[in-house]
Amino acid sequence: MIIELHLLQNFAPSNLNRDDTGTPKNSEFGGYRRARISSQCQKRAIRRMFPNYLYELGLAPDDLAERTRLVVNECVNRLVATGKPEELARTVVAVLLGGVNLKVEDDQTQYLLFLGRREIARLSELAVQHWDELAGIAKQMDTAPSGTGKRNAKKGAAALVPKPIKDAVLACLDSGKAIDLALFGRMVADLPDVNCDAACQVAHAVSTNTVNIEFDYYTAVEDLPSDNKPGAGMIGTVEFNSACYYRYASVDLGQLMTNLQDDAQQCRKALHAFIKAMIEAVPTGKQNTFAAHNPPSLIAVVIRHSGQWNLVNAFAKPIVPRGNQSLIELSITALDDYWGRLTTMYGTKRLKGVWAVSSEAIQMPHLAQHTAIASKGTGEDVGEQGQRPLAFGEQLRAVDDLIERVMDAVENAEPTGAA
Repeated sequence: MIIELHLLQNFAPSNLNRDDTGTPKNSEFGGYRRARISSQCQKRAIRRMFPNYLYELGLAPDDLAERTRLVVNECVNRLVATGKPEELARTVVAVLLGGVNLKVEDDQTQYLLFLGRREIARLSELAVQHWDELAGIAKQMDTAPSGTGKRNAKKGAAALVPKPIKDAVLACLDSGKAIDLALFGRMVADLPDVNCDAACQVAHAVSTNTVNIEFDYYTAVEDLPSDNKPGAGMIGTVEFNSACYYRYASVDLGQLMTNLQDDAQQCRKALHAFIKAMIEAVPTGKQNTFAAHNPPSLIAVVIRHSGQWNLVNAFAKPIVPRGNQSLIELSITALDDYWGRLTTMYGTKRLKGVWAVSSEAIQMPHLAQHTAIASKGTGEDVGEQGQRPLAFGEQLRAVDDLIERVMDAVENAEPTGAA
């Protein structure tokens, strides 16, 4: 079962996601220049929202993951708390990681690792459990004639760490049921067995309108000028734009269940957190300068048995405000019209539910044109007596109502794991 989110979000002048030159990211789409917010920028903002939902959704801090090169420091802090000497603890952790080909130099891994907090805790526990053996290996490596030492711990440890310890390390790297790791996945180049396929996909946000880059010329005034040097202490420019973005994301509930070790309750919490964060998260780029904290004007959620529809082609022809109709209103109408054309062309048999909410006084007849009955657990559209009815195309008034409808639908059609 696939959950799709479609959002329209109009931002005031801003520079939410910039390139290496400081220019707001953009791209050509439909033959026109559009503003763009990258997928990775949005996912970072979404992940940063998750801690806000711990209490509300009944999540624990250990249900989250950390992306870091400093896992050695995290483990060492735990080991020191048990009374282990700090310097030896650093070497022991480096040996433990090196045993499974994770290179450590200057207390940092070679690349970022995305690890659940429970995984980090288990690595620390393994270091304590096998302390004497790992410390002996560390001493052996430090005194080797070749001078490998801890700077080359990867090569030495891989050969010296016993297989049972290596297997224990691999066994503990099971994602730890971290919801962000389960959603966004991970790839570890040297440990393909612990890779995790992402359960969600997030598209680059693209503006529904064409954009031109603008420049804000500013001066910083010297507060304590000398008599012969009045005026500005510095001058500069900041690039910015303003655009209405179409944002799209999807979650494969089957893959999410697999990543969370078939824990249905954790799966629902992860989905709930993702939907809330997708709606509420805003990139942080230049916000102290622009304060572009503009919530989405349209949120539509689609549940389908299979397949996915990114609706960005609704805006292949850029939206241009006209008369008394705003960019937001015309973008909503264009999205609804395009949805109607797609459902007419391809049908709605794969759809399970459609819910939409908007801040604008705009009717969405195509997104709210059907009614169906969903059978609990089967995922089939049926009409037998006693089965719970679910609105198939419903325009709602509040975001909380939308999320409630979606979570009710998921509750009545439990995902069973990835195929």
